Amino acid sequence: MTDEIDTTFLDQDDALGQLARRYLAAVLTGDRRGASRLILEAAEQGSSIRQLYLQVFQPVQWEVGRLWQRGDINVAQEHLCTAVTQLVMSQLYPLVFSCSPSGPVAISTSVQGNLHQLGPSMVADFWEMDGWDSRFLGGDTPNDDLLTMLKRTGARLLGVSAALPNQVEQVADLVGAVRSGLGTAAPTILVGGRAFNGDPMLWRRIGADAYQEHAAAASEWAMELLKAS
Repeated sequence: MTDEIDTTFLDQDDALGQLARRYLAAVLTGDRRGASRLILEAAEQGSSIRQLYLQVFQPVQWEVGRLWQRGDINVAQEHLCTAVTQLVMSQLYPLVFSCSPSGPVAISTSVQGNLHQLGPSMVADFWEMDGWDSRFLGGDTPNDDLLTMLKRTGARLLGVSAALPNQVEQVADLVGAVRSGLGTAAPTILVGGRAFNGDPMLWRRIGADAYQEHAAAASEWAMELLKAS
């Protein structure tokens, strides 16, 4: 654990690596205008949405989490960084949602009890860009309400994120409810989040269909699923 929290996630020396470090400095101080300007200028200069998500937002959020684990920042600062990134991501949405959705419905959410929503939000955006009709439900979604949404939309794919070990039981309950409530109409269930990262087979034991560690992997896996559908 010591090695993990002492190793920075911002070790790239290319242009986007330098951008990530400047972006981190902005979000740590709550500089929304500065953070927004950095990202929008990068987009205007040719950086793709995927590059900005994967090489700036994702490693910066991992770095923020590392700084919190080390005690270098507190919970309020971590929340501030996340809120700034959510704002900046929303400014990129016109580029994410440039085409009308044409594929099957995919739903991404954080399980009941998990307030963290940036990761599943990124996954939902990637799925939208990949051709899914993607719906993001936010954090702490009650299982019963999520099941109602799945029935209403006829979703073919469900992505569920859990941050803490004590939330895995909620994911297991959700998987069971989806299987029993929808039967053969149940969507394919992908799980992810920090709660699953330490045990590569945990997803299988709770009955999910797959696990992916981060947004890029979830995107690639879902693209293969879409091609096969």
